Amino acid sequence: MSDAGGPYLFDVGVIALAHTEAPVRDAALSYVRAAVAGDIDAVVPYPVLIGAHTVLTTYYGRSNADASRLLQNFMDAKRIHWYDGMSEGGVRGGLSQASEVNVGGWDGYYAQIAIDEGVETVVTIDDDFERFDEFDTEVILSPDEFAELNRFLQN
Repeated sequence: MSDAGGPYLFDVGVIALAHTEAPVRDAALSYVRAAVAGDIDAVVPYPVLIGAHTVLTTYYGRSNADASRLLQNFMDAKRIHWYDGMSEGGVRGGLSQASEVNVGGWDGYYAQIAIDEGVETVVTIDDDFERFDEFDTEVILSPDEFAELNRFLQN
């Protein structure tokens, strides 16, 4: 983990990667373990789990049952701040965020949650969140690790 400050919002890719056997999963797993243990203040929006399920079954080859079990177990973590407020205002704000910095709708929505929840750092595997000035971004994979992950996913 870097010197970036918390609270931390976890992106879909981090949650999915932590629940795989990918050779570069340790970076994601270290954040997830720290959040579960309460060592860091983590914010995880519930929709991230649905996205992680899709990623686990579509790209990482997990069965539907296995992905569901893993993510339901993760949901039992009591020290994580589970964000469950998908309001009209939050969605509108997310779409505005997406438009203003030219990112996908989900990233705009998660950025809006980060802003609304006072998140200091978004933890992610890509650099799209670096376009936002309201919080820091911790990209947990180096370019070499990201290339290794892509090679793993191609096999």
